[in-house]
Amino acid sequence: MPLTIEQFICRTDNYGVLLHDDESGLTAAIDAPEAGRIAERLKAEGWNLDHIFITHHHEDHVEGNVALKRAFGATITGPAKEADKIPAIDRTVSGGDRVAFGSYEIEVIETPGHTLGHVSYLIRSERLAFVADTLFAVGCGRVIEGTMPMMWDSLTKLAALPDDTHVYYGHEYTAANIRFALTVEPDNADLLKRAAMVKSLSEAGKVLPPTTTIGLEKRTNPFLRAGNAEHFGELRRRKDAFK
Repeated sequence: MPLTIEQFICRTDNYGVLLHDDESGLTAAIDAPEAGRIAERLKAEGWNLDHIFITHHHEDHVEGNVALKRAFGATITGPAKEADKIPAIDRTVSGGDRVAFGSYEIEVIETPGHTLGHVSYLIRSERLAFVADTLFAVGCGRVIEGTMPMMWDSLTKLAALPDDTHVYYGHEYTAANIRFALTVEPDNADLLKRAAMVKSLSEAGKVLPPTTTIGLEKRTNPFLRAGNAEHFGELRRRKDAFK
């Protein structure tokens, strides 16, 4: 049951993600950061947009909802705790819910902290996690609406997934995140290796890897390596002030 995934930059640094189930012919988007860009990719692939799975209510993740629903008839699913802030929402989900998508089952994980109702979507059978602004490559989302312990708990949930789980995140911040991470663990061999790889790709004008894995983040991401909520909060506040 092949699942095709297309990931691409929207706006300035958001990632758009399309999932296509080859067996059923259904296509879903994870968030809707830019209607025009998403529509272009759908047209290029010859896909209709049947579902939009929203992770949280921020404008750069829901801006395309209305236009995409009007153009493709997509059903919009999003977190129940933020339903009143998500344009054109049709269906709400909470942690532990499971939603059918063609041949696959999408599991909902509540990952609040960045916003109070943020959710992540997991296709456990394929080792795929779509985490938006909770976890980034070598980083994590800013704690805006929630608390540091809340965000730490969310990251802990994600860290408990199998190490070979592929992580699709919401923004491309990898180079900046590595600069900060090196101030925390300058002697981390795995982090130094990752930093060298990113530097080499950037200097060659090549695209950075748009996904990561739970295992790689556990080895190189200071926020997953914090150990407890207090240390995590200290690191997140340092990152907030980092230039």
